[in-house]
Amino acid sequence: MSTSCKNHDSAPKVSNHNKNTEPSKKFSLNLGKPDFKSKFEDNKWSIWGGSLVKGEDGLYHMFYSRWKKELGWAWVTNSEIAHAVSESAFGPFEFKDVILPVRGVEYWDGLCTHNPTVHKFDGKYYLYYMGNTGDGKVTSSPGNLILNPVHRNNQRIGVAVADSPNGPWKRFDTPLIDISPDENTLDALMVSNPSITRRPEGGYLMVYKAVGKKRPGIWGGPVVHCVATADYPTGPFKKFDKPVFQAKDHDFPAEDPFIWYQEGKYRAIVKDMHGAFTDAGRALVLFESEDGFDWKLSDNPLVSALEIKWANGNNQEVHHLERPQLYIENGKPIVLLCASDIVDAENVIQSFNVQIPILE
Repeated sequence: MSTSCKNHDSAPKVSNHNKNTEPSKKFSLNLGKPDFKSKFEDNKWSIWGGSLVKGEDGLYHMFYSRWKKELGWAWVTNSEIAHAVSESAFGPFEFKDVILPVRGVEYWDGLCTHNPTVHKFDGKYYLYYMGNTGDGKVTSSPGNLILNPVHRNNQRIGVAVADSPNGPWKRFDTPLIDISPDENTLDALMVSNPSITRRPEGGYLMVYKAVGKKRPGIWGGPVVHCVATADYPTGPFKKFDKPVFQAKDHDFPAEDPFIWYQEGKYRAIVKDMHGAFTDAGRALVLFESEDGFDWKLSDNPLVSALEIKWANGNNQEVHHLERPQLYIENGKPIVLLCASDIVDAENVIQSFNVQIPILE
């Protein structure tokens, strides 16, 4: 369902009538303070990520990753994508069902599904995600974050389709984005973590994480982000071989981009891995692009440092704040969903999803 990497010079350009002709202003995302009802967690399950869509039933449907907490940080081998609902975009959410469970080692996504992002396009619901298969061996434990390299390198990108967020969801037996056969390409080893938006001139633009084989060893490298385009939500996607969200003198500077189109430009919230883009260290930062291929840091780049400012006045420092996903209504973001965690006194990771309001 995907084609090989192409040269960036052949990337289609945005015509002038699609560009914003209003006087330029500095775009920013200003976060409000979430209530504790906007914290979605579970005593038995590690919860990661979360992507939100509103259904025709008037409910808000969140799709997220989970795995048994007793396994440790076993997302790469044991994650499944689950579904929770709420009457409000800010929660509280209640678990409803698992939509992409284990389905067999013989399938490309048969043992693990992870990092969903959900969209409604032309009356249908599309859930993009990472899936993998492998030997099924859990190599993580509480306090030990070692990944299973077989499952890590078998990561591929897929999509499930439904007429309702309540399902049923149709899965496909081949990936939407597979690795490229040429070992010199940016995505020769593995692909994961898709983000997608509709293009103003028609079609769809995707940014995804990729790992190449230019570096020796089982983990490969470099780790980059790539762009692909398609006429339809289910592809086929044409890849372009110029990496995005790069930073000079930084290896693997970015992670977890969420892309969308607003006010005449493509926008992206990106996890800054280690202070490559601002002096805030690990943080969420804002990028922008005229065409979706050439990205630059926004004028007001900092979205959030590693903290959650709760409505009760408590400013909580967290271990991670990532997997940013926006819920957009009437063309404007109103909720930022993030995966977050803390490490308790027993060195156990307690993870959750938080729904943070976005201010005008």
